[in-house]
Amino acid sequence: MAAQGEGNIGGYIPPTFPQRNGYERETPILDSGPDHSMEDMIKEATDMQSGSSFNRSRLRMQTDEGVSPFQQPAAQPNSSYSSSSSYKATPNTLQSPFGNPQPQSSYSSSSHNMAPSGYGNQQQSQSGGYNAPQPQGTQLVKGADAGVKLEALKKWTMSTYKYTKQMVSEKMGRRTRTVDTELEKHIQGLKEMQLRYTNLLKLSKQFQSQFQNILVTQKLMGEAFNELAVKSPDLQEEFSQNAELQKVVSKNGDALISALTFFNENLWTLSTKTIEDTIQTIRDYENCRIEYDAYRTDLEAHEAVGQSMKTEQARKEFNEHKEKFESLRNNLQIKMKFLEENKVKVMRKQLLILHNALAAYFSGNKDELEKTMKEFHIRVMNKGEEASFLETH
Repeated sequence: MAAQGEGNIGGYIPPTFPQRNGYERETPILDSGPDHSMEDMIKEATDMQSGSSFNRSRLRMQTDEGVSPFQQPAAQPNSSYSSSSSYKATPNTLQSPFGNPQPQSSYSSSSHNMAPSGYGNQQQSQSGGYNAPQPQGTQLVKGADAGVKLEALKKWTMSTYKYTKQMVSEKMGRRTRTVDTELEKHIQGLKEMQLRYTNLLKLSKQFQSQFQNILVTQKLMGEAFNELAVKSPDLQEEFSQNAELQKVVSKNGDALISALTFFNENLWTLSTKTIEDTIQTIRDYENCRIEYDAYRTDLEAHEAVGQSMKTEQARKEFNEHKEKFESLRNNLQIKMKFLEENKVKVMRKQLLILHNALAAYFSGNKDELEKTMKEFHIRVMNKGEEASFLETH
C-alpha cells in the first residue's frame, strides 16, 4: 500500500504505452535520452531547430549557406575518420533534375567541414545536378548567326512579296512593265526556234528508228535468199544476186544510220544544252525585270507621298536592282549574239553531211557515201570558215 501510495499520489495513475516489437513508442525529446545532461539536450534541441546536425546515433547533416543550389557538387574523397561516433552512409544515387544521376559520395557524422564550392569548369549543385559549362564566345557567335539569318529571311520575304504583287498586278493590268522592244523580239524568236529544233529532233529520231527496223528486215531477207540459193539449185544464181544486193544495201544502211546518229546527237546538244542555257538566262532576266519594276513602282509611290526617309531607302533598293537588271540584260544580249553565230556554223555543216549521206545512200553511190563518212573523222571546213565555239567544246 505504501508503494501504491507513492506511485498514485492524489489519485493520479501515470499512463502506460503499448510496446511494438519490443520497443516503446517514441517519447518526447527530453525523455528520449535520460543519460544526457541538460547542456547536451539544449545543444541537441538547438541543432534540430537550425537543421545543421543531429548528435549521437543520428546522421549528422551540414549546411553551407554560401553554396548555390545550382552548382555542381565538388568531388569528395572517400576517407573515413576515426571518431567514437563516426558513421559512414551507404553510397546512393541522387536523381538530378538537370542531368544524369550522379553518385553521391560518402558522408561522415564527425564534425568535419565539406570542401568549399568551386568555381571553374564544374559547378556544384545541392541536389547533385550538373550543368555543362557553356562557352560564352559560342553563344555570341550563335546569336550573331541567328541575327544574320533573321535579317536575310526578312529581306527575302519582302522581296518575294513585292515580286508576287508586281507579277499579279501586271497580269491584271494594274501596273506597267518595262519593255525592251528589240530584245523582246529576239527572245520570242529564240523560243520559237527552240520549239522547231525540238520538233526536228523528234522527227529525225523517229526516222532513224524506222530505218533501223528496215535494215534489220533487209539483213533477214539476205539470209533467207542465201538459204534458198542452197536449197534451190535451179534458182541458185538469182537468189545469190538478191542476197548480195541486200548485203550491200544493209552495209550502206549502217553508214547512213551512223550519219543520222551523228546528226541527232549534235542537234540534241544544240536544242537541249546550248539553246536551253540561253533560255535559262532569259528566265533569270524576266524575273529580274519583275523585281526591278516592283521596286520602281514602290519608289514612285513613296515619292508621290513625300516621305523622305522611306523615299531614300526605296531609292537605294531601286538603284541596286536597276544595276542588277541592266547587267543581266547586257549579258543576255551578248549570249544571244554568240548563240546565233555558232548555231549557223554548226547546223550548216551538219545539214551538209546529212544531205550527202542521204543522197549517196538512195542513189546507190557507194563511193560518195564513203567519202561523206570520212567527214565524221576529218574536220573539213566549208567556205574557209574556222571551227565554231560549239564544235570545239
